[in-house]
This record gives sequence, structure tokens and C-alpha cells, in this order.
Amino acid sequence: MPNDQYSIPKIQLILYLIPIIGFFPSLWTLYRRQGGREQLAISRLSITLAITWLLGYSLLTTGAATSDFFTLRLFILNSFLTSGYFVVSIWLIFRLIQGKSGRLPGFSSLAERVVGKYLS
Repeated sequence: MPNDQYSIPKIQLILYLIPIIGFFPSLWTLYRRQGGREQLAISRLSITLAITWLLGYSLLTTGAATSDFFTLRLFILNSFLTSGYFVVSIWLIFRLIQGKSGRLPGFSSLAERVVGKYLS
């Protein structure tokens, strides 16, 4: 039975890291201020990744819509940004499944400072 006890938080952590969808349970976890240190850290990271992607996506889409010369280049860059967000999220999910840390160098500390300041 102890294995069931540890699988629930791991499933929750994986849910937090699902691209786009995981933003909402992560936000709810931080809003309630419930969960362990690892849950809160993964929630902050998930929110930071999603907000960074959304901001970059919005800026690149706006730039592509208003530019005549750089339109194709900005759309290609936008697709790289979106693909990168999904690949990083899936890579973090696989790391959690393997029992490794769900931290990203630089990004996790940014999440702790920025998101932790306002939501934790």
C-alpha cells in the first residue's frame, strides 16, 4: 500500500506539467497553498513556462500580423517556441516518471522568485 501513497502526488505532478492544461491545476494548488514543497515548486515552474510561452506566442503572432517583411520568419520562430514548450514539458514529465528532479536550471529559480512572490 505505501506505493499508492506516493503515486498520487507523482500523478499530480505529471498533471501540472501537461502543456497548457496543467496551468489550471497548478494555479489552483498555489492559490490554495496546499501541497508539499515539490508540488509547489512544480506548480510554480508550470505556471512560469505557460506564461512565458503565452507571452512569447502573443508577441510573435502580433509581430507577424503587423509586419510585411518578417511575417514568415516570425511564424517559424513562433512554431519553434511552441514546439520547445511542448518538448520541455514532456521531457520534465519523463524525468518525473524516472524519479529524477523536475527542475530546470535558471527557470526554476525564476519561478521561485517571480511566481513564488505573488502566489505563495
